[in-house]
Amino acid sequence: MPSATPSPADGRRPSPPAPPARRRTPIGTRPGAGALLGWLTDPDAPRLCLVTGGPGSGKTALLGWLAAHGTRARRGRPRTERVPVPLAGQSALGVAWTLADRLGVVAGTPADLVHALATSEARRSGRTVLLLTDLHAAAEPEAVTELLSGLAEVGRIRLVVETRTGTRPPRAARTTVVDLDLDLDLDPDPDPDPAHDGAGDRGPEPTPSAPPLPGLPDLSDPAAVCAADPLLVTTGYATASADDHGGLRDAWLRAGQALCAADGPADRALVLLTALGDGADPRLRPALAERAAPAPWRMRWARHRGDVSPPWPGPVAVLGATAGGPSAELVLVGDRTGTVRLLREADASGEGRLAHRVAGGITALAPTADGTVLLLDERGRLHAVRGTAPRPPYLERLTEAVSTTLSRHPGTALAAIAGSVVVGDRLGSVHAFGVTGLHQAASHSGRVTAVTAVESETPFVCSGGADGTVRLWTPGRAPVPEPLAERRAPVVALHAAPAPGGPLVAAAWADGRVELIPMEGGGPRRAFRPGPAVRAVAVTATGALLVGTDESLICLEPHGK
Repeated sequence: MPSATPSPADGRRPSPPAPPARRRTPIGTRPGAGALLGWLTDPDAPRLCLVTGGPGSGKTALLGWLAAHGTRARRGRPRTERVPVPLAGQSALGVAWTLADRLGVVAGTPADLVHALATSEARRSGRTVLLLTDLHAAAEPEAVTELLSGLAEVGRIRLVVETRTGTRPPRAARTTVVDLDLDLDLDPDPDPDPAHDGAGDRGPEPTPSAPPLPGLPDLSDPAAVCAADPLLVTTGYATASADDHGGLRDAWLRAGQALCAADGPADRALVLLTALGDGADPRLRPALAERAAPAPWRMRWARHRGDVSPPWPGPVAVLGATAGGPSAELVLVGDRTGTVRLLREADASGEGRLAHRVAGGITALAPTADGTVLLLDERGRLHAVRGTAPRPPYLERLTEAVSTTLSRHPGTALAAIAGSVVVGDRLGSVHAFGVTGLHQAASHSGRVTAVTAVESETPFVCSGGADGTVRLWTPGRAPVPEPLAERRAPVVALHAAPAPGGPLVAAAWADGRVELIPMEGGGPRRAFRPGPAVRAVAVTATGALLVGTDESLICLEPHGK
């Protein structure tokens, strides 16, 4: 008689033994990860790498691993920077503004971004790899794909694009494809989220239509717009109807990159306020001004392309504040055609223009104490426009000497203070031509892009360069070794002036940021971004900040501590 199988005391049948726990292969050891690292470290690999696969194939997890996985920089080679950017729910405009901000350039449109990256002088410590996830879930997948196709042709960046099987991928002359549907060693992600590379049929799928926009605010309500996710607002304005929402939509599209990068609702309200055109709903300005109260600025006025009451003064290439006398409250505004207009600081109303027009455009201007205005043209040559006051003969001789020098050695930047003309050059040096002689300083690595000078108890020169630094120098002394300010983008404009609380320096960089820096008293530095690329800045005698772009001129005054 066979023996009975032992039973538990309570009479229940014993449970079957648990199956052995399944061990998931670490992502870093899977073939897809090896293929990505091989592409990343091959200097001759195509600029575009597509990571494809069906839902649940692990695409998002693989890109997340790549973003976190560190590699050692080889000796003599700069480190590769990896920039993760989610595409889900984004419009092409939102993607362009996000990438522009991460890469240190300014772009009003997707086409502007491709051009800016191809032509900019932005300093970067190494190559940049963009890790772009969820192309299939973008609000405008076709338009985003076109943008990424353009970026794939830019030499300074490389792209890893996650795209679900069946989604139209970006185009490029050469492409590396990592197909996770063919990666037999890759386990699906456990409990995948259907909205984020989720589970389901892994076969080919049609390109999905734009997903609905969750939580879209009332696009006509300034409070709701400033409080909402700025990328969501961008998608709403970019994909919605042509309704102008009282002028908010036009203002948002004008300043969108700065709005998406702004630090909180108050800063967004300030930027949006400075971007409103004269045809906007009159109720918007007080509403935005109230919400901008915590911001470190107050807007005096702003003039934009298309404004008629009061009129827009035209594109700004250079700015300057007159140095004293009866025209002390006037601002000089030069454009790319070589015309210099005079505006009142109080309200930007016109007061005529300089009689002299520079053929080929102006790159810098420098008003002097006697009313003469010095201009630097695009060829680096000097022009002098005489004021109404008699000019001392020694200043005439000084100007003629500088003009002769620049005819042989063109300048790249220009400033003036009593008895001196200051010039920057393409090799990084700053030259102060004075009645007592010439002083020089090798201040920058690369071209000097801007100089300014202040007449104070200790006159100083401030210079900016393509190396992104702003440096101080008193002629006759060694330059201050530490930069006054520094960013990874080239300096595009500088201006310094005496102010009621001490000298102020305004600096602007090619990434769209402007800073107002006090030289005495230890006051706070204040920053502002108008949205479009900044072409010129100026500090007025009252301590106000002027910011000029191709389509706007804005006047701000510091507020609070």
